Amino acid sequence: SFTVGHDDKIAFVGPNTKATTMLFKILAGEEEPDSGSYKWGVTTSQGYFPKDNTKEFDNDLIIVDWLTQYSEEKDATYVRGFLGRMLFAGEDGVKKVKVLSGGEKVRCLLSKLMIMGSNTLILDEPTNHLDMDAIAWLEEFLINFQNTVIVVSHDRYFLNKVCTHIADIDYSKIQLYAG
Repeated sequence: SFTVGHDDKIAFVGPNTKATTMLFKILAGEEEPDSGSYKWGVTTSQGYFPKDNTKEFDNDLIIVDWLTQYSEEKDATYVRGFLGRMLFAGEDGVKKVKVLSGGEKVRCLLSKLMIMGSNTLILDEPTNHLDMDAIAWLEEFLINFQNTVIVVSHDRYFLNKVCTHIADIDYSKIQLYAG
C-alpha cells in the first residue's frame, strides 16, 4: 500500500521490471488488477508513457495528425509548436509515424503527454532510445513539472536528478523512501 501526493516524483525500483510495467499498466487503466485496488483523486488526469509503444504507432498517420488527435486545440500550427519543442522541425511533421526511429517515437509520446495536459505522468522507461540532449531536456521538464510523476528507469543519474522519493518493490512489498 502506498499514497502518492501532489508534486511527488517517485522512482519505482526493484529486481522485477515486468511487475513494475504491469503496475503502471494497471494505474493507467490498461489492465485490471487480479486483486487489490487503487483510487485516483477526483482532480487527477493521467498521462501514460508505455514501455512498449508499438501499438501507438501502428497506423498510417503523419506525425502532426497523430498528435492532433490528443489535442483539444485542433489547429495544426498549435500542434506543430509541441512537435517543435521535441526537435521535430519543418518537414519532420509530415513523416508517417510507423517509420519513426525509437528516439523519434519517444519524443512523439512526450509531445503527446505535454499536449494532453495531464497532471499525473506515469512513465515506464522514458529515457530508452533518447540521446543525451533529449534526456537532459526531459530531466529539466520533469524537475519543473508542478505535478505528480511516477517513473521507472534504469538510468540512475536521471532518477537522482528528477525524483523526490524512491519506491522499492521487492517480495510483493513496496517500501517508500525520501530522496
